[in-house]
Amino acid sequence: MRRLFGVAVFAIMMACGLTAQAQAQTQQTEYDPAKVSESLKAIFQFGSVATKQSLNSNTVTLMSGTIGGTYVQFGADLASVLDDGNKLRVLPIVGRGSVQSVADILFLQGVDLGIVRSDTLDYLERKGFAKDIKKQFTYVTKLYNEEMHVIASKSVRSLRDLEGKTVSVDLPNGGTFVTALTVFERLGMKPKVVYVEQRIALEKLKAGEIDAVIVCGGKPYKSVSTFKDDRFHLVTVNYEKPLQKDYLPASLSSKDYPNLISGDDRVDTIAVPAVLAAYNWAPNTERYRKLSQFVDAFFTKFPTFQNPPFHPKWREVSLSAPLPDWQRLPVAEQWLKSHNVEAVARTRFDEFLKQSPTTAANIKTDADRETLFKQFQAWETERNARAQVRSGSQK
Repeated sequence: MRRLFGVAVFAIMMACGLTAQAQAQTQQTEYDPAKVSESLKAIFQFGSVATKQSLNSNTVTLMSGTIGGTYVQFGADLASVLDDGNKLRVLPIVGRGSVQSVADILFLQGVDLGIVRSDTLDYLERKGFAKDIKKQFTYVTKLYNEEMHVIASKSVRSLRDLEGKTVSVDLPNGGTFVTALTVFERLGMKPKVVYVEQRIALEKLKAGEIDAVIVCGGKPYKSVSTFKDDRFHLVTVNYEKPLQKDYLPASLSSKDYPNLISGDDRVDTIAVPAVLAAYNWAPNTERYRKLSQFVDAFFTKFPTFQNPPFHPKWREVSLSAPLPDWQRLPVAEQWLKSHNVEAVARTRFDEFLKQSPTTAANIKTDADRETLFKQFQAWETERNARAQVRSGSQK
């Protein structure tokens, strides 16, 4: 009997051993990360010369923005969609804002792309910090319009009510202070400007240490959407004539900021374009080759970005939208032409005016015409973006 019992125990142990061995083999083949991860494969090759060359030659670095901002979310989205093993890797870098990104694109080793605000280069030239700086840059595409958010007490009804008051315009590395100071100059305003990081500034606003906080970024902007205090609201920024050369009309709603806007109310404001920019590399260089690789992947997969879970601001992007006074990266221009993606043309605007005689009659000067054309471009870009969303959802 004992002998039979021993045989039975031995058989059970053998069966368990075979089962464990089979499970181990299954895990090695089906659940072993090294079988599916390009990164682990690269490590297991002990940094071979081929792996090193592949990783460096196919990685494109992108200077984004500060934590919680729209730039950094766009960088994460680009990496999520475009990374393709060792064939292409997009490496987003947390940045310090638009001004710092301009410097990084120009001088920081290894930076291929950056997100900057369109009025930043003009500001740097106007203040004498740079000369002919736009010649050193190209743009891949205009991205989206960044709205100006002005948070202040409910007694402040419009931006002009901040005359002489203490206003935080973020740190001087970003683009918010550029836009804010430009707007103040154009409107002849002289508030007391302080440079405080946005999250800290909002706490100082609650404590009564400052009168307003200005944030320029694509809605919904995280630090603004999470701000909640019934004493404060978003302030109207009127689209006055001195602002119409460089900025566009925009609005904010309770859908964007339920904590700061009630019901069906809307708050008028202005917006400035964000730009995906690069250094103006010569076409025969290695850096230009990497940009070409990025452009082909980005433009080809572009419809993916305009659907969830990616940032809603992608729905405003139209690859073909022109950017006045900027030169487009040649390979991006070539891609658009070869795929029959046309930019908004003057001829379409002229046709629009022919069909809208009342609108045409309101144009008194060349400046009026240029302002209306810019608004027409913005409308056309938004319409094209909606069409792209519908096209992408049908695929």
